[in-house]
Amino acid sequence: MIKDSVFAALDLANQRRAERRRFIKLAAGSTAVAGSLALLSACGGSNDDSTSPSPTPSPSPTPTSTGVATDIGILQLALNLEYLEAQFYSIAVLGRPLPDASLTGSVGTRGAVTGGRSVGLTGTLAELAREIAYDEIAHVTALRSAITTAGGAALLINQPAINIDGGTNGAFTAAARAAGLVGATETFDPYANEQNFLLAAFLFEDVGVTAYKGASPLITSTTYLEAAAGILAAEAYHAGLIRSELFARGTAAQLAANKIAAARDTLDGTGTRDAGIAVVDASGNPTGASNISAADGNGIAYSRSTAQVHNIVYLRRDAGIGGGFFPAGTNNSIEALRTSGATA
Repeated sequence: MIKDSVFAALDLANQRRAERRRFIKLAAGSTAVAGSLALLSACGGSNDDSTSPSPTPSPSPTPTSTGVATDIGILQLALNLEYLEAQFYSIAVLGRPLPDASLTGSVGTRGAVTGGRSVGLTGTLAELAREIAYDEIAHVTALRSAITTAGGAALLINQPAINIDGGTNGAFTAAARAAGLVGATETFDPYANEQNFLLAAFLFEDVGVTAYKGASPLITSTTYLEAAAGILAAEAYHAGLIRSELFARGTAAQLAANKIAAARDTLDGTGTRDAGIAVVDASGNPTGASNISAADGNGIAYSRSTAQVHNIVYLRRDAGIGGGFFPAGTNNSIEALRTSGATA
């Protein structure tokens, strides 16, 4: 059964990630959940390791005026992003979508996945991509559990409609056209070969890292700040791996990745929140120097707000709901947490 094989794989993956998974167990089970959920702007984790005692969470911080509803709304936003990444990796790498039981909820309209097929990765890249796929699937499971524990089944979101197609009307094609990877009438198929797959993964991974970084100032508990730092580091490993794989493939891959980074930076508004993978000269040609970290001059990762993240996944520069990889928008109990932002 597909469902059985997915969860068997997750059990194996969890053994290698016990520390990172411990966070969601604490966040979902402690009385401090209302104060801690705000940090979950991109990812989550869980833990089934019963051999090590769980640390006692810090006292719950005083809730802000936004209250528990906003915290759960941010958690719901995180689950939307994980649905997108998990479906992309699961289909492209494992050759199957997520099981239906992992996609249903009570909030928003249940949507289908458009596009996606197995890439047929080989060698080391296949192993590395498989690990990322299992991570993203596990994040979906953990976040669903956290939402149910914190707010009840009535606040669990449905998977929204997701477009991961590379055809004429596909979100990947629209993104590639916007970045200048293909012409206005050409398509971009992320499943055609390994380099296209890496470019598609690159589009997602850096967005997740910047979203998580943007949430870090909201954390008041040192226990959860430490856990969030660990999760952010693990997600940055994914992004760094994808950037490194692309850089190693030479000039064409480097220039393509740089174009994607520039397009993301344009979509999210004015100011710099992104960086390509290769240093270029005045003529735009790679110098041979790498830029594996998407960071500012101080080596600090960039941050994005909720609206800026939506600008990228919706592929739009105006305020609104829906488009791109989420044709009908993300699902959330709070309307403001579904919208993109107007950019100059």
